[in-house]
Formats: sequence, C-alpha cells, structure tokens
Amino acid sequence: MKALVLSGGSGTRLRPITHTSAKQLVPVANKPVLFYGLEAIAAAGITDVGIIVGDTAPAIEAAVGDGSKFGIKATYIRQLAPLGLAHTVLIAREFLGDDDFVMYLGDNFIVGGIDAIVDEFTGSRPDAQIMLTRVSDPRSFGVAELDPDSGAVRSLEEKPKEPKSDLALVGVYLFTPAIHEAVASLKPSWRGELEITEAIQWLLDNDRTVNSTTITGYWKDTGNVADMLEVNRLVLEGMEQRLDGTVSDDSEIIGRVVVEEGATVAGSRIVGPAIIGAGSSITGSYIGPFTAIDEDCCVDDSEIEYSILMSRVSIRGTRRIEASIIGHDAEVTPAPRVPRAHRLVLGDHSKVQISS
Repeated sequence: MKALVLSGGSGTRLRPITHTSAKQLVPVANKPVLFYGLEAIAAAGITDVGIIVGDTAPAIEAAVGDGSKFGIKATYIRQLAPLGLAHTVLIAREFLGDDDFVMYLGDNFIVGGIDAIVDEFTGSRPDAQIMLTRVSDPRSFGVAELDPDSGAVRSLEEKPKEPKSDLALVGVYLFTPAIHEAVASLKPSWRGELEITEAIQWLLDNDRTVNSTTITGYWKDTGNVADMLEVNRLVLEGMEQRLDGTVSDDSEIIGRVVVEEGATVAGSRIVGPAIIGAGSSITGSYIGPFTAIDEDCCVDDSEIEYSILMSRVSIRGTRRIEASIIGHDAEVTPAPRVPRAHRLVLGDHSKVQISS
C-alpha cells in the first residue's frame, strides 16, 4: 500500500500566517501539523509516500526532505493549481500505479493514528473506505448519507447547502485502483474542482463497494485559528514535564511544562501545559496554560496564554496576549495605550506596537 499526502493547499483561512508559511507547517506543540500525519502513516506500516505540493513546495520539501526521518520514502508531485482532491489522484497516477493507497489531508489531525482503519481496509478490501465523524455544522464538509437500516453508504455530497446528515468526511480515504476509473469520469464541479466525493459517488452508482467507519475520537481540520489552537491544546495536554533547559531559582514552574535544551527561564512563572523551545529566553514573564513557544523566541516582561509563537518571535513589555498565533520573526513591543487583552494573528516578519 502507498500513501498520498495532500500538502498543496494555500490555507486562506489562516491568513496572514499563510501568506508566508505553508499551512501544513504551522506548528502544533512546536511540531508542524504535517509531521503528525507522516508519523501516523509510517506507524501504519506505509513507507512509500507521495506528497502533493503547490506554491509552497520549497518549504514543504525543505521540512520533510527525503522522508527518512519519518521512516518513509517521500516522492514530491507538483499540482500547478488547486483543482480538487480528485485531481491529485489524477496527477499522481504514475506514482500510485495499481497499488491500494491511503489519501491523507496534510492539515488534518487525528488522535490515535490510522492503524485501525488501514487494518480494516486491508482485511475486507472494499473499493473505497471513508472515515466519518459527527459535526455541528456539516455545510463546510463533504457529507455522507447512510442507510438507516443497514448503515451502508447511500450518497455523498460536497459542502451541501442542505445536508442530509451530520456525518462529515474526515480527511483520510482508502482506495483500491478502482478509484482511477471513477476519477477519469469526472467533470469539474460548480467550484471548478474535481471532487473526491463525486468520485466515491461514482463508485456507489456503479455498484462498487464503499465502506465507512464513524470515528468517535478526536479529529480536526486545522484550517483556521480556533482549530489550530484547539489541537495545540490537546497535544500539550498529553505531555509530561521535562526541564532540559535552564530554569532560575526565582522562577516558578507549575504542572506539565517542557523547557527544551538550550532554553532559559528567569524570574518567570510558567503554568502548564506549555512548551518552551530550544534557544528561547523567557524573562520576567508569565506563560499561561496551552502555550507553545517555538525555537529562538524572546519573551520579556510580558504575559501570554493559550497561544502559539512560531520561531524567532520577540515579545517585550506586553500585557496579556491570548488566543493568538504569531508568525516567524514577528516583533511585539509596547505602544502608548493598551486594552485589557490582545488577540493576535500575525504573519511572518510582522512588527506590532502594543502599549504596556
């Protein structure tokens, strides 16, 4: 079995962060979200991985390399325009050959990995297997309708205005080579894309077998700020305390806090779960729960909580930043006036003045 990992999306819902960073490389607990997916694929025993890339190809390729650090062999496949999930299957035809494969959306996060569904698929080998989860507003997803008696998949629809159920497709699909015939039959949808939901519907209409698994565990499409912060919170909650860096005697560490080797904490209070990346300096500051501070950041005389700081961020003399994502090399400094709290989504190399 092979894997096809989709990492070509532009991430419009995460702008301005994604003006300069690939959305799949935005860190969760100081590790790019894409890496969690690659690790899950490797853990399922799949080593031959095609990675679909777009405009951010250089950044993705630099981060993943040949894939050996994940235990996989990475092959990069360029998608010149975002023409849909089914289009990625079309352009990856030579790589996929006649092998079964798993399609994994590179900005999705699934707790527990994909081992169980891969085993289920290989055991029964339907033409397609989809993962479903119940959501409060299915209009933003592909939606499945199941037969109320048998539970079989009856129909699929992409982003319906009037959903037939609350069962959304999770960004993991498993296929036999039968999907290639389905994809070849498609025409662009009203969105101008080749929809994978329509390809799976083609399989259903042509009496092919499509199985579904409804998951009850945690799944997130990390396409917006709120979801990124929520996934960051979840991952941080699973960490154990580890203080490999330097923590001064006048600092207070409470709960599950990770201070990476090379990081320094002086005169500060850190309440976990939180992580301080290698080379970062925390001085005279408060770092609250669910905060991930990446490598080589500087936080001085400031308060931060429930936030993600990407590498080389500098924050000085700032009171109360929360629910924020701050991009690489951003600077936040005091300005004459200050609200009680700040909520920031800053792109790379931003410079913001905030009063102390």
